Amino acid sequence: MASKIWTLFLGVLFLISGAMAAPPRKPVDVPFGRNYVPTWAFDHIKYFNGGSEIQLHLDNYTGTGFQSKGSYLFGHFSMQIKLVPGDSAGTVTAFYLSSQNSEHDEIDFEFLGNRTGQPYILQTNVFTGGKGDREQRIYLWFDPTKGYHAYSVLWNMYQIVFFVDDIPIRVFKNCKDLGVRFPFNQPMKIYSSLWNADDWATRGGLEKTDWSKAPFIASYKSFHIDGCEASVEAKYCDTQGKRWWDQKEFQDLDGYQWRRLRWVRSKYTIYNYCTDRVRSPVLPAECKRDRDI
Repeated sequence: MASKIWTLFLGVLFLISGAMAAPPRKPVDVPFGRNYVPTWAFDHIKYFNGGSEIQLHLDNYTGTGFQSKGSYLFGHFSMQIKLVPGDSAGTVTAFYLSSQNSEHDEIDFEFLGNRTGQPYILQTNVFTGGKGDREQRIYLWFDPTKGYHAYSVLWNMYQIVFFVDDIPIRVFKNCKDLGVRFPFNQPMKIYSSLWNADDWATRGGLEKTDWSKAPFIASYKSFHIDGCEASVEAKYCDTQGKRWWDQKEFQDLDGYQWRRLRWVRSKYTIYNYCTDRVRSPVLPAECKRDRDI
């Protein structure tokens, strides 16, 4: 652990000097407008602390969202989010990457609202070549409405890793050799949104949004992007193999990270498509790469 901390410290020094760098120890606080722009309903986004913190507002008129200015092929993307407090049933707060075509690739965090006192559900999903249906759901081990927590994606040629506060909660390995498409040649934008989905979000749509509790508010800061920026038509990244997230140590989880992932699975996972034999009688090919399946 000490050696990893030292490596990260050296990475910050290299970053300052302009060299290819190891990841920062925590997401960098930068103004919202440096990398992102509102997507719709601009009046439902509120700005604080010089634009380094924003709030998305949802009412019975509209939700809102934002997207990155650039598109990216691989990288590390992180956001600190404080979710809608109180009765948030029917609402969805989303943070995801998505390409711009019909056979799209997508990497999703979706936070499904709850009735007061019930736990939030974090749903993740991965689309490749327009195919999704790879949902996993967990309860979080903290109250995500009480303070900010970091939600991150590491994406390279070898794996996609979802992190919550640096704890891996999901890994999607590159299984092209098993006939499974992997996102590698379609640049993605980063998006976030707050919207009403009470037809499915809470208890399968049984719990509806209580608009008397509106506006519903999700808060964001630390709009961190460390990726290879590319045009929408790009098929490769010209820095491939040179950035920290391309290096050998990031081609797989280390032993400590695998133990943390198993902890999440054993204590907090409530649904995993890989183990749903009713929905998928035959084990999906990519699940064969999972150490715990």
